[in-house]
Amino acid sequence: MGMLIEGVWEPDDAAARVGPRGEFVRTQTTFRGTISKERGAMYFPEANRYHLYVSDACPWSHRTAITVVVKGLADFISLSSVAPQVGTNGWTFAEFADGDHDPIYGADHLHQIYSAVQANYTGRVTVPILFDKKTRTIVNNESTEIMRILNSVFNSMARHPEVDLYPRALHEDINSLNNLIYSTVNNGVYRAGFAITQEQYEEAVIGLFHTLDLLERRLAGKRYLCGDCLTEADWRLFVTLIRFDPVYYSHFKCNVRRIVDYPNLSGYLRDLYQFPGIASTVNFEHIKNHYYRSHPTLNPTGIVPVGPDFSLLDTPHERQSLRRSSSA
Repeated sequence: MGMLIEGVWEPDDAAARVGPRGEFVRTQTTFRGTISKERGAMYFPEANRYHLYVSDACPWSHRTAITVVVKGLADFISLSSVAPQVGTNGWTFAEFADGDHDPIYGADHLHQIYSAVQANYTGRVTVPILFDKKTRTIVNNESTEIMRILNSVFNSMARHPEVDLYPRALHEDINSLNNLIYSTVNNGVYRAGFAITQEQYEEAVIGLFHTLDLLERRLAGKRYLCGDCLTEADWRLFVTLIRFDPVYYSHFKCNVRRIVDYPNLSGYLRDLYQFPGIASTVNFEHIKNHYYRSHPTLNPTGIVPVGPDFSLLDTPHERQSLRRSSSA
C-alpha cells in the first residue's frame, strides 16, 4: 500500500517523504519541457494539440485548470480528471465510477500514461500532466510551469488574451508572494498534516497561521494580493483556501482558525470563487472523498464529514469596493 501526497503516489517509504526531524519532504517533478512560438520548437502552440490530465481533488492540478478557464482556453485544450479515490495502482480512471475516461490511450491508471511515454519510467506518477497529442509525450508535469505556459503562449487563440496572470511590472511582488505562500500555506498544510513529530507539526502550523494573519491584514486594503490585478499568486492561494475549512482544518489538524473566521480572507475567497467559470472547477465531492479516503493513517475509518455549508461561498463579498493601495 502507498500514500498519496499532493498529487503524487509514493510507496510507504518513510525516507522518501520524511526528513531527519520528522518533517514532510516533497520530491521534484520530472518532465520540464515548454511550449514555444520559436521557429523549430518541439512543442508549438496549436489548437486541440494539447491535453491536460488533472485531479479535481488536487490543488496543484486545480490551479492549472483555473488558468485554462481564466484565459479562455477550454475550446482549445482538452482536459480530463482522474477519480478522487486512489486505488492499489495509484491514480485511476476506471477503478472508480467517478473518474473521467482517458481520451488518448483509454488507460485505466495514470501510471500507464507515463509508461506509454517512457517504457522504462520508474519515477513519480503525478498530476497535472500537460500532454502533447501530436508527439504522444508529456511536455510538463510541474504545475507552476504549466500555469506560466498556459498564461503566455496561447494568446492568439485564447478568448481572454488580455488576461495576464504574470505581468512583468509585478514579477518581483508575485515571486515574493509565491515563495511565502508556497512554503507556509500551500505546502504548509501538508507539512502539518504529515508531520510525525509534535515539533515539526507545531512549526508548520505556527508558520501557516502567521502567514494567514499577514494575508488577512494585506487584504484589508486591497481587493487582490497585488492590488486591483488578479495574478497567479491569487489562484495559487485560492486552491488551498477553498480546501481549508472542509479538509485541512480537521484532516491535517490546522485547527487554530477557519478561513470563515477571517473577515478579509473569507470575503476574498468568495470573490475568487464567484469569478466567472471558477465555481465549475471546484469539485467538493472529489476533494472530500479524496483526502478523507486516501490517507488511512490519518483517517483509518474513511468516514467523510458532512459539512461545512458550501452555500456561504455564494454570499456577497463586497470586495469590489476596495481601491488600489500600497503593499502591506
